[in-house]
Amino acid sequence: MLDPAAKVKLSLSGTLGILMPYVRERFMEQVKSVWFIIFYLVAFQILVLRLPIVYALMISAGVVIVILGLMFFMEGLMLGLMPFAEVIGSKLPQKSKLPVILLFAFLLGIGATFAEPAIAVLKHAGKGVTPTAAPLLYSLLNDFSNQLVFAVGTGVGIAVLLGVLRFLYGWSLKLFIVPLVLILAALTYGAHNNEVLNPIIGLAWDCGAVTTGPVTVPLVLALGIGVCRIVSEGDTNNAGFGIVTLASLFPIIAVMLLGMYHYQVKDYYGERNYQGEMIEIASAEKTVHPKITGEFTKMDLNIFRKTGDISGEYTVDYHSTDAELADGKLVLTNPVVVYERVVPTSTVSFTDTEYWNPKIKIFEQIRASIVTAGQAIIPLCLFLLITLKVVLREKIPHADEIFVGIFFAVLGMALLGLGITLGLTSLGQQLGNNIPAAFTTIELVGLSGFQGPLYGEGLTGKMVAIAFAFFLGYGATLAEPALRALGVTVETITVGAFKRSLLIQTVAIGVGAGIAIGVGKIAYNLPLAPILLPAYLLAIVLTVVSSEEFVNFGWDSAGVTTGPITVPLILAMGLGIGANIPGVIDGFGVLALASVAPIIAVLGVGIVVSRGRENKQAGTR
Repeated sequence: MLDPAAKVKLSLSGTLGILMPYVRERFMEQVKSVWFIIFYLVAFQILVLRLPIVYALMISAGVVIVILGLMFFMEGLMLGLMPFAEVIGSKLPQKSKLPVILLFAFLLGIGATFAEPAIAVLKHAGKGVTPTAAPLLYSLLNDFSNQLVFAVGTGVGIAVLLGVLRFLYGWSLKLFIVPLVLILAALTYGAHNNEVLNPIIGLAWDCGAVTTGPVTVPLVLALGIGVCRIVSEGDTNNAGFGIVTLASLFPIIAVMLLGMYHYQVKDYYGERNYQGEMIEIASAEKTVHPKITGEFTKMDLNIFRKTGDISGEYTVDYHSTDAELADGKLVLTNPVVVYERVVPTSTVSFTDTEYWNPKIKIFEQIRASIVTAGQAIIPLCLFLLITLKVVLREKIPHADEIFVGIFFAVLGMALLGLGITLGLTSLGQQLGNNIPAAFTTIELVGLSGFQGPLYGEGLTGKMVAIAFAFFLGYGATLAEPALRALGVTVETITVGAFKRSLLIQTVAIGVGAGIAIGVGKIAYNLPLAPILLPAYLLAIVLTVVSSEEFVNFGWDSAGVTTGPITVPLILAMGLGIGANIPGVIDGFGVLALASVAPIIAVLGVGIVVSRGRENKQAGTR
């Protein structure tokens, strides 16, 4: 007879047999959320832009590493960090006073921000900014990058603090949204009219999208739900709504204020109190290759005057009104001869491309990813552990699972950081650099020769780029697992009035439209504020006339679309496009427009759904 207390021993093959189906399922979950956007980007570059994928092997390896990283990271989040936050959230109201709860919420928001994978992408975004064209923006991303991240974290911390207060007292989300957006509109309008502050508008608004990622949202929701289970007497199913919105608005204010502070003290690039290293103007300026524009240079003129030689392909056009016949010869008097350079048509080879970027030192990247992951996750976990053991004097529940979860989180974030560097950022920058080939001639990055304009320099070529952006946003949003989960919740809350499929399609169309407008803004070199401010003011009007439930999930719908895949890709893509269009300072603002468009779409459809529900109820009476 078997002893019930006896431990069951499994062989290695038996253990793997149990674990492999679970691992395979988790792996395929991440593949489903990634495959479309990667396939779409690759297909667009090869079929539409007619260009090969440079560093294809490196990008492929990076994408696989990203999928593995997401798998481990999300598992670690569910096993380790979220249970930590939820237990603390449920114990804090029992054993601590309100100031302690709010202090914990504030510090949790800061710690979660430092652990966001997209923050690393934001830190590297400053390399493509020309310091002489946007000195304050350059300094924020390079000289003051740590201050920038801390400002974003402080904004998230304040948002989580106010979110907990909102959970406790049941405050309406409208009371936060309306004044916050009006404050942001005033700050943005003031910056728009200042040539130094104007370039930071896109960065500030994009920071709101960067913060609502896979670390911040689950952790603060777990905290809020834990608090509500103890304190709130109402339905806690809606406890999470609104916190994502606040966590995206406050960082924008924080970054704007940080930029204005440095503007006032005059310590940014080129000013009297600047302490950083000045860059040579010639190497810092964005230049356009003369062969691309069909222009001759002063150097070409000097060579022609001395030797009569002209390099490259060119055409000759001459005119003369005085042609005479003299001794059997045609003599042209005072002719006008015009040499015009022929823009070469690129003959790009799909076979001579490099498969790995030789500048990437893989072992240094691995070490840097591990260090970054440890610095982001371990201090956050120590903070949670100290709060639980010292402040609350509680034991760690399921300690073995939590520690395994923390290990998975660190491993996953290290893999995610490495994969983003090798795969997503490389692919996004490459595609961003090449998209202008649809409507202008560009010098190819990583390839010899030139390309474009493939579809004309006017409206047609730019519409190709804008259409690409729309379907990118639309397809990537449909693949977001968080959106499907939100759709189920919304359908339940509205008792079937707002169908899950309707919400998903509405948000996807909104995000697609937002990214398309963002790419159009860069293509036509339009200022961001005149596009962004009317959109948010329209969102405010829709907010005021909408019911509380639609305001909650309407504003939060923007947060679920900015996942760990879309943010690095779109950020890198926008910066890449901006770097290849003359006159464009940067490519920020695409994420900001991708956030506000679904808010307007969901609130607008919500008003229609609400009226339809009211008419239906009136008809049944």
